[in-house]
Amino acid sequence: MASSVDYAKVPIKEKPLHTPSLEEVAKVLSRGLRKTFETVNVTAEDSPDLTKAPFDLTTPGLTGNVKLVELGGPPYLTPTVQRDKVYDLAALLRHLARDPALLAGAGAGPWPYIGVNCEGIINLHIRDGEAHQGTRIVSVSPVGAAKGSSSYLQQKLPNNETRTALLGNYLLSDGQPGKVIKVIAKKRVGPSNFITAIRETLKEHYGEKAVGLGGAFLLRAGKVKHHVMPDFSSSPLCTDADVDAWLHYFEMSAPIMHLGTLVTGDLGLDLRVQHFHGYSSHGDGGHYHYDTTPEEVEYEGYFAIASSVVRVDPPSETHAIGRD
Repeated sequence: MASSVDYAKVPIKEKPLHTPSLEEVAKVLSRGLRKTFETVNVTAEDSPDLTKAPFDLTTPGLTGNVKLVELGGPPYLTPTVQRDKVYDLAALLRHLARDPALLAGAGAGPWPYIGVNCEGIINLHIRDGEAHQGTRIVSVSPVGAAKGSSSYLQQKLPNNETRTALLGNYLLSDGQPGKVIKVIAKKRVGPSNFITAIRETLKEHYGEKAVGLGGAFLLRAGKVKHHVMPDFSSSPLCTDADVDAWLHYFEMSAPIMHLGTLVTGDLGLDLRVQHFHGYSSHGDGGHYHYDTTPEEVEYEGYFAIASSVVRVDPPSETHAIGRD
């Protein structure tokens, strides 16, 4: 059994983010997203009950003391995997003194649980010390299948499995209902994906003031390109081309719920600027890249503005490989 990282023994830093009002961000996105989508409607309003299908979150909302958490990083996966980087997320929330808490986003799944590397779509609610697990993992199926002839398998983690590994980008909040930024975008006419378009619009407007969002978006219509990581590579992955050759890519169909974070600046914390993973009731899920049906695509997103970034166990030696 791989033992989990001791949070008392790894660096944890927190830095504030710029926090404009929901209404201001809604206006900025309303204008800016029109470069990328034909139909855009952005509002500041109460989110629906996100515990209901097709969202299936473990809490009804995204708000209450909102922060971004970045855990580990791609240098723990490439060029070669560091198997000691196993993280218990329930223990992390205890360490951060957060209860009740929602932790939701994109990361590697707990390979010790299924014995192979996998994608993690983290959806964990802690209340009164108890874990309510909605996290899904997606792995290449069958294990060891060659790229091009493989499929994928989505599984839900049990409540007693709260580990993850290597890297993750999460929204941390109290999971309360409340006002968020709602983004409806249909028919893509620009080159950027949904999340990149949001991030670049905010970056253009706020410049050096780093803004961070965490939350969920639903692919309501259309298809998307996702990747699923196979088991760890036996040869070092030294370039983005190596990573690309290693990953398994699939076209997946709506509806797919995605969770993750985006941030418009690095704050000197070696951050991954955007990262979203998806899951669905029909088994499609993985790491979101972009939609493949721009004419048909419909996105519906709900985002909370984070007050700070909590950087947990950053790699001491870093690189830019594998961050797409």
